[in-house]
Amino acid sequence: MSDRIHISYFSDVLCVWAYVAQIRLDELENQFGSEIELTQHFIPIFGSTAHRIGVGWEDRGGFPGYREHVHEICREFPHVDLSPDAWTKTIPTSSAVSHHFIKAVQLLEVDGEIGSETDGASDGGTDGSADEPASGRRVSEVLALRARRSFFRDGEDISDMDRLLALAEEMALPIGAIERKLNGGEAMAALCRDVELRDEYKVEGSPTYVLNQGRQKLYGNLGYRIIEANVQEILSRPDHQASWC
Repeated sequence: MSDRIHISYFSDVLCVWAYVAQIRLDELENQFGSEIELTQHFIPIFGSTAHRIGVGWEDRGGFPGYREHVHEICREFPHVDLSPDAWTKTIPTSSAVSHHFIKAVQLLEVDGEIGSETDGASDGGTDGSADEPASGRRVSEVLALRARRSFFRDGEDISDMDRLLALAEEMALPIGAIERKLNGGEAMAALCRDVELRDEYKVEGSPTYVLNQGRQKLYGNLGYRIIEANVQEILSRPDHQASWC
């Protein structure tokens, strides 16, 4: 078939499962390339870490208990690195600051003010796609990836706007244009739309793939072969209609 299928990917930059699953997202884009069109959306699972963890984990040890939970998860997946500062010395107040910033960059891509794809420079990671070129990947995707790694791998506070600006400067992104999208409300409107889409698709959490015009949802720590099989099934049906099997 000639037309691409659209995939909406919902995640929170502070979600450890999305951090672990990055390698699967990379493989999906590497394998299917131009056959798919993937759009990243951001949902505020950790919109308030004081409430999500400080209150939500009160009976399980609060922030120290949650930190150990995250470290236990990462020990099961050797392809990811985790800073000892994550959720101990470094406790971001909200993931929404990063989401807001990334949406500004997405809007600049749509407007054509920045290139829609990277030029092949390394994405600088160590979680399974360490030295792979980011050629063909959207600039906003690389920024989201770097923001996520900045916290989990490097122990940096990505609820700090100065840290996000530093990431943008490292990528040679136009700071003035980003600030214009932030200050003018456009980025906030785009972020609110992501939350609306979460509700429309009934997305349960992070990470979630939404395929087939919302008829298929893949949520949580799923193996890559499950994701691949669902995409392959849609691609194999020219009319994108449901099959009996």
